[in-house]
Amino acid sequence: MVSLSDRLDLIVGAKAAELLDDLFGIQTVDDLLRHYPRSYTEGATKWDADDERPDEGQHITLVDTITDTHSFPMKKNPRRKCLRITVGSGRSKVTATFFNADYLSKDLTKDTRVMLSGEVGYFKNVMQLTHPDFLILDSPGGRNRGSKSLKTIADTSQAVSGEVLMSAFERRFFPIYPASTKLQSWDIFACVRQVLDVLDPVTDPLPDELLADRDLMSEDEALRAIHLAEDETVRRRARERLTFDEAVGLQWALVSRRHGELSQSGPPAPRRPDGLAAELLRRLPFDLTAGQRETLDVLAEGLAANRPMNRLLQGEVGSGKTIVAVLAMLQMVDAGYQCALLAPTEVLAAQHLRSICDVLGPLAMAGQLGGADDATRAVLLTGSMSAAQKKQVRAEIVSGQVGIVIGTHALLQDSVEFANLGMVVVDEQHRFGVEQRDQLRAKAPAGITPHLLVMTATPIPRTVALTVYGDLETSTLRELPRGRQPITTNVIFVRDKPAWLDRAWERIVEEVSAGRQAYVVAPRIDDSDEAPTGEEAARPTETAVGLFERLRSDELATLRLGLMHGRLTADEKDAAMTAFRSGDTDVLVCTTVIEVGVDVPNGTVMLVMDADRFGISQLHQLRGRIGRGEHASLCLLASWSSPGSPAGRRLTAVAGTLDGFALSELDLKERREGDVLGRNQSGKAITLRLLSLADHLVFIEAAREFCTEAYSDAGLHPGLALLAARFTNTDRIEYLDKS
Repeated sequence: MVSLSDRLDLIVGAKAAELLDDLFGIQTVDDLLRHYPRSYTEGATKWDADDERPDEGQHITLVDTITDTHSFPMKKNPRRKCLRITVGSGRSKVTATFFNADYLSKDLTKDTRVMLSGEVGYFKNVMQLTHPDFLILDSPGGRNRGSKSLKTIADTSQAVSGEVLMSAFERRFFPIYPASTKLQSWDIFACVRQVLDVLDPVTDPLPDELLADRDLMSEDEALRAIHLAEDETVRRRARERLTFDEAVGLQWALVSRRHGELSQSGPPAPRRPDGLAAELLRRLPFDLTAGQRETLDVLAEGLAANRPMNRLLQGEVGSGKTIVAVLAMLQMVDAGYQCALLAPTEVLAAQHLRSICDVLGPLAMAGQLGGADDATRAVLLTGSMSAAQKKQVRAEIVSGQVGIVIGTHALLQDSVEFANLGMVVVDEQHRFGVEQRDQLRAKAPAGITPHLLVMTATPIPRTVALTVYGDLETSTLRELPRGRQPITTNVIFVRDKPAWLDRAWERIVEEVSAGRQAYVVAPRIDDSDEAPTGEEAARPTETAVGLFERLRSDELATLRLGLMHGRLTADEKDAAMTAFRSGDTDVLVCTTVIEVGVDVPNGTVMLVMDADRFGISQLHQLRGRIGRGEHASLCLLASWSSPGSPAGRRLTAVAGTLDGFALSELDLKERREGDVLGRNQSGKAITLRLLSLADHLVFIEAAREFCTEAYSDAGLHPGLALLAARFTNTDRIEYLDKS
């Protein structure tokens, strides 16, 4: 008998085990049993004239007796024969056609009982299968004859039971697994049956009271039922239990990480009434919002503790996250620590340095004329800086002269050393993997785990916050600072209203004439970028380079245009942004490189070309570049899609609200979790087999509550490590051996 943690090669054979591992990463009994069927096919023999017939293209399996056969020449090669057999009669009659079938005629004869498996088609209202898999069920001599896929399961049944059990075939359903040409669904089903025949009763990893409270079936019953249960209701209940397993496994991995870090030593930094943070608060030319003050108090309390703070700060575009982060970093500087701010792009890193130095003024001018007595310094480190510049900045960091270091991935290099790193701030966390933020935290002195503040301007649905960011406590800023101007958003459906696009260019000219500036955003840099294929290729999408060349000689010829995209050098990007920020450029033609971090209060209008090529959250981020000054702003979304299409409805939804949290929920429903999850807490892509972030919030919350409470007595729940194993960054077999 075997257990869930056993390897497969000793059960299903080395060849099958190797294929399962190579193709699907399946190494253990648990892995195989959690390779769940993606669907179930129903046998045609159970249908009668009143039953709904399967859709064309649906894969079915049926068991019945041949009532008629017909052999005829192949059209392209008359010397070869086709064989058409008929099973059943009346409305449930099915024909099956086999090509090049000379060798089949002696086996597939009238009155022979067969199993057929293939895709449904219809001809003159008669259901038909074309060259399906088959198995002869009453083969004389006892030797299994048929196509490989069905013969495999017959041979396996015979190997396990000593005979071919008809129960292996004459069922009301057959599970269909994610499969490949090298290892088909029937082969996987054979392995599953082989394992289940020798599997010991599975000890439940969840306590009885939790199962009773949530009306869940046992682990043992669920793992067997999802593969073998005849009753659809039982399979549904099994799926529900195993979905909850997935939620618990993910949450146990996260709570283990969260508590593991909390047990380490963090750098305590109590608030100082006479420090830089207090002085900046006194000097601010504006009042913090109630939400900013509340969040700052929470951060201050976390930074004062002797355990590492791990917190996610999310908020609407323009909600004032940066000033909160700056005040938190100053609290650390007041206690003698350094802070590192990690940004995904050089544009955003440079913007952070500029805005931090602007808001600190003399407080960031240590060692300079006019600097405050207790001032600190902020520096920038990016990959495009010269070797001499990098060397100078690294020397200042390791000497402790610098309190706040802002940079891109260049901060992660081994050559960057800190004198006393006490806090790491990661902006736009979805651009980084967890291993990268940990790589930066590892630069702290031995025995210290720096506080971590992760920021994102992309509002996160609660289910995503509880999973992708589940090892972090969450703070949310919803309130926009006073003085922020409203943004009106309109969709231009160009096919229906071509004149509206002409009016959009005129509107940009009018805004510039009034002393303001504009953005024109394109989905691609130039024609070398990958273009849409298939139906999307009906009209080529706009490019930033193409628009720039056209607009400066056509629609916007009277204005001063700048170009900004990701392939420009760092100096070219900086020059383009400097010209736009200073007002020397009227219109910035760009890609999504300006999606985050660009703050030009005089920018009041944005025209997004081919807006249907952008995601909901991306459009919301882009829109956040305007409305940052004293003037009302306008965002125009131009699309060649139709208003009633899915893309058109998506754009209309974006235009209908400025609530990023509402849009984030819509984004999750639109894209599902596959695109939303991105990189998980181990730096790999999360692959959720059953759990849906859009549909299972109740499961996720219940699993998180259970795991948080259960962690203190982890020894009583050893099975939870098995559920969490595939969400960890440890080799699965080694992990299971240690658990």
